[in-house]
Amino acid sequence: MSPTPPLATARHEPMDFHGLLIAPFADFGFMRRALAGVAALSLGAGPIGVFLMLRRMSLVGDAMAHAILPGAAVGYLVAGLSLGWMTMGGLFAGFAVALLSGLVARTTVLKEDAALAAFYLLSLAGGVTLVSLKGSNVDLLHVLFGSVLALDDPTLSLLAGTATLSVFVLAILYRPLVLECVDPGYLRSVSRSGAAAHLGFLALVVMNLVAGFHALGTLLAVGLMMLPAVAARFWTESIGGMIGYATVFGLVSGIAGILISFHAGLPTGPTVILAAGAVYAASMMFGAHGGLVLRLLPRRHLEA
Repeated sequence: MSPTPPLATARHEPMDFHGLLIAPFADFGFMRRALAGVAALSLGAGPIGVFLMLRRMSLVGDAMAHAILPGAAVGYLVAGLSLGWMTMGGLFAGFAVALLSGLVARTTVLKEDAALAAFYLLSLAGGVTLVSLKGSNVDLLHVLFGSVLALDDPTLSLLAGTATLSVFVLAILYRPLVLECVDPGYLRSVSRSGAAAHLGFLALVVMNLVAGFHALGTLLAVGLMMLPAVAARFWTESIGGMIGYATVFGLVSGIAGILISFHAGLPTGPTVILAAGAVYAASMMFGAHGGLVLRLLPRRHLEA
């Protein structure tokens, strides 16, 4: 029998569209759970990231993501990798750091960003130390980087509930938040809702970071909140448009990261954030509003 022609063999090597994009979700339940998890995170955290960016509080999100670690670590010491205990501990620690940093900024010479930086460093070091007291390296990696492919029903319910509450509360706080982004002085002159909106917004930040912590870990939870938001800024100047773009970019990054992780055997959480980074880089290069390529193109005479 003659040997199989090389070309005939080569036709069967590439994986088809279904095998690359559809089959992983159709064949494996853990992939569908991961997809549902990143969809909920994108819906809840994307709009929050837009307002953090517009209010020049992007690094506050990173500081708060690390602030929840000691509380989650205490919950871990009490009950192991318990969703309820770690969530309650993370919420308590996040709210405590937000209030303490504001108190320090108002009663000392430090600004709020410096106070948050101090709490951020102490929280990260203290949380890692607490987890290390009882857990193994695997547990520490789970806390720091999450486990998107191991989401169970209670965790998915937490993610979905947080996303639903975030959308509902943002709909209520939308006008004062937009005014505070555009003209905080005018908001203070016509309404007293600014302080309440600010506190409510910080509460949403903490809640979404705690929810994201269970999927992406404390080191990466803020990534899916901020990277799609800053990428959206390169495509539109409308706040509503940015929220839409950020949500879509987060979902696309999540799907791409999960699939790349599945096929290449890479850690899922970091791969999702790297995919979001690729979306950001592409937006920075080719975005319709301020993209580098558009800025370098020659403009017409007298064009603004």
